[in-house]
Amino acid sequence: MKPIITLLFVVTTYVASAQIAPFEIYIEPFNIPNLGGLQSYAYGQSENKWLVIGGRLDGLHRRQPFAAFDVAGNNNQIMVIDPINENVWSASISSLPLEIQEQMSSTNMEYYQEGNILYLLGGYGYDNASNSKMTFPYMTAINVSELINAIVNSEDITGYFRQITDEKFVVTGGHLEKINSTFYLVGGNRFDGNYNPMGNPTYTQVYTDAIRKFDISDDGSSISISHYPEIIDSEYLHRRDYNAVPQILPNGEQGITAFSGVFQPDINVPFLHSVNIDESGFMLNENFTQYYNHYHCPVLPMYSEQTNEMHNVFFGGIAQYYEENGNVIQDDNIPFVKTIARVSRDASGQMTEYKLPIEMPDFLGAGSDFILLNDVPHFQNNVIQLDQLAEDSTLVGFIYGGIASTDKNIFFTNTGTQSEASNIIFKVYVIKVSISAIDELNEESNNSLSVQIFPNPSAEGINLNFHLKESSEVELFIHSSDGKLVYHQKFNQFPSGKNTLSPPNIPQLPADTYTITLQTKTQRSVQKLITQD
Repeated sequence: MKPIITLLFVVTTYVASAQIAPFEIYIEPFNIPNLGGLQSYAYGQSENKWLVIGGRLDGLHRRQPFAAFDVAGNNNQIMVIDPINENVWSASISSLPLEIQEQMSSTNMEYYQEGNILYLLGGYGYDNASNSKMTFPYMTAINVSELINAIVNSEDITGYFRQITDEKFVVTGGHLEKINSTFYLVGGNRFDGNYNPMGNPTYTQVYTDAIRKFDISDDGSSISISHYPEIIDSEYLHRRDYNAVPQILPNGEQGITAFSGVFQPDINVPFLHSVNIDESGFMLNENFTQYYNHYHCPVLPMYSEQTNEMHNVFFGGIAQYYEENGNVIQDDNIPFVKTIARVSRDASGQMTEYKLPIEMPDFLGAGSDFILLNDVPHFQNNVIQLDQLAEDSTLVGFIYGGIASTDKNIFFTNTGTQSEASNIIFKVYVIKVSISAIDELNEESNNSLSVQIFPNPSAEGINLNFHLKESSEVELFIHSSDGKLVYHQKFNQFPSGKNTLSPPNIPQLPADTYTITLQTKTQRSVQKLITQD
């Protein structure tokens, strides 16, 4: 009987040192009476009241096509949440025109608030005309403060929505951001039909592989769109359900970083590289690897002008890697995680990942957002001005909702009871002065080999994805737990960029823990592979 390669890989090389943290993060949960759970929503805000639209009332989508993203889980209410005074109001969307109702009850819309106008694009939901699910071709503009007032005062809401149709906006699971005066619709996909995890033909799915840039002309009555040529890359922009975060770049200008996301074009695991986007285009961060927080989760962006350092704090969610008993585990089932991690970029542009000493209290964060407190000092693109925060504890914002899972891996057993939409709100504090806070340095985050081993589980050997900065030979070593070399092979020149290695003639590996080393003349990555009979 051939051994089965189990789903866990223990990565041994990249939690080896630490850094005195530039700040600490503290989170404090609380609940608002009568506030229900919600995940994958859109929001706007006015005077620190939130306008919350769309999303799902249930947890992780189920595997059965008839049950996944069912209409019963649609959010058919628009909520106003006051996290300061702990109040909530709601209004039904049933009085709105049907096309607006459908989009407002969809999930994973892209959205951006410009002044008092909240723009919502796309989203996946139920279409009455076709009696099926689809990604919608709409942009809807909402007058935020007026709609909030109408809902709080139980007034008619129909006059605060305007909607246009544009095929460029048929996107779900992407991100809408802005650099200076131009909007950027980054990544995402078009998903039409009923979700089916087995790949049966109940749906069609097309990734945009694109950055779609456009301007909005909005006089308060009519809306017109001026599109720029798309930027398309089928390898590095092939992302959805990820984090795209506004940035201040090393040159002091605004930008966006697309972190991680799914799925790589040739394998169903997340990206480990990120992409920086500015007004001139995009650039792959070849010298950085992100091991934590791969799916959409809350992200807190902060920039220090004094040090020219950009910090991004990620809260929980779903990831291919997590830490357990001092080891970093690779799990290709992509589990829910509790990890809170920081990705920091220094003045030279070098990015590094750190695991914070605190975690989410449960498997939380997936499908939720960080909501900035309006009076916190921030740049035009909502990046917090770290230098302007008080020298002690500052409440900078909140995290609301998302998926609450009962365990790391529930997807293959999910019947709808293993997770739910969370109703918890977390206050998020930044503590600037600390002499004791230590963040664990992920040394491998600066190792551009970015090794991923697959398939997993497998009974037929292994494959390795890796990334080279320049063309190079590679060597592969496999050692058993007693240190015996059981496989060694040198492979001829590989080109720069992404590569896949399927090493030939690997002997049958009895149940054991094996050390796998992949190296070039200048780089080395070590992982431990566990096999079982």
